[in-house]
Amino acid sequence: MLKSISSGVKKTYVGYTNNLNLRLNKHNSNKGAKSTKGYKWILIYSKKFKTKNEAMSFEYSLKKNKILRKELLEKSI
Repeated sequence: MLKSISSGVKKTYVGYTNNLNLRLNKHNSNKGAKSTKGYKWILIYSKKFKTKNEAMSFEYSLKKNKILRKELLEKSI
């Protein structure tokens, strides 16, 4: 999970990748997901999975669980 560090912006981003550093660099260079463009991001939570399906399933559940996202965000402060 990423947190925006752009001034005055409270945004998070959830996604899966097999290369975390490359993906974070893409988001910070405006070449990542459309919703991340124009913001600077830091990593606040990551988790490894054995399969892509497991990762995508967790991504989906995290996107739907706003309470868990809020808890992870608060722990990062």
